[in-house]
Amino acid sequence: MTMPTPEQILAGLTEIANQWRAMAIAWHVCFAVLAVGIALGARPPKRIAAILLALPLFSVSALAWAQANPFNGTFFGLAAIALVAVAIRLPHDRIRVASNWAVMAGALMFVFGWGYPHFLDATSWVPYLYSAPTGLIPCPTLSIVIGMALILDGLGSRAWSLVLAATGAFYGVFGAARLGVTIDWVLFVGSLLLVFAVLRSRLETRVQSAE
Repeated sequence: MTMPTPEQILAGLTEIANQWRAMAIAWHVCFAVLAVGIALGARPPKRIAAILLALPLFSVSALAWAQANPFNGTFFGLAAIALVAVAIRLPHDRIRVASNWAVMAGALMFVFGWGYPHFLDATSWVPYLYSAPTGLIPCPTLSIVIGMALILDGLGSRAWSLVLAATGAFYGVFGAARLGVTIDWVLFVGSLLLVFAVLRSRLETRVQSAE
């Protein structure tokens, strides 16, 4: 598998972000429905929520293949399959909202992914509010999904969360260090926060069980 040059990757991401705006708008609608539903008290089963949050990664994979970027296509395809494989084994318990700090961190990651300020050709910031390339390219997609994972306490799954966090950490570093997209360090930090949240939650559960 040949890795494209940074210039080729950046050109491909820019092309995807601008040619597939309608799909980006559709993903924004989907995430808005999910966020509003949770805010209003909807609590779907963990299994369903985990599968739904993996779907945008399939979208990124498909568009990467269409753009002749087999690395992103393969990586995101495998990550999405891994998330679904873990998700189908989750219990039918309902999702729960995490502690306040995790919700705040998740909300910031969600907003960052929602209006990801890069690659879109726009003369003002307004188009980013509804057509930033979330669901189209790696970093904004991972940012918004990690944000939801933080808000939803990692969906109660260490394996699911760690797969997502590892993917996010890799692309955060790759985007910032390799492609020069400095804002992708936000994704890296968000990935570390998800790992911390999951490990902390697991530790608290063990302490409560011991008591």
